[in-house]
Amino acid sequence: MNNQDLDTIIERSLKLRELYHELELQYHGSKWTIEEDALAYLTDAGLVGRNVMSQQQRWPKADTEQELQHKLGENIWWLIVLANRMNIDIKEALNSFLSNTETLLRK
Repeated sequence: MNNQDLDTIIERSLKLRELYHELELQYHGSKWTIEEDALAYLTDAGLVGRNVMSQQQRWPKADTEQELQHKLGENIWWLIVLANRMNIDIKEALNSFLSNTETLLRK
């Protein structure tokens, strides 16, 4: 994946979040707060864990491959959304994490 691909993914992610904001306004009269977005992300992160357990046959649930793939993508989407809402450049954050961790582990 190149930078342009990631830029497109980020743009699509933010447009999708705006569509969800419209639904929140329609159903609740207000957009979710950053804290509510974080809670939704954590809920989905937990579901990734449960689906991984199922995929690895450590939890009794059938047909988890498609749901696991969906939840992995959704978790990446949430991280992009959360970073944007808190004025954090997700590409910069990821690059910084990778560089710092590579440096740390190469010592």
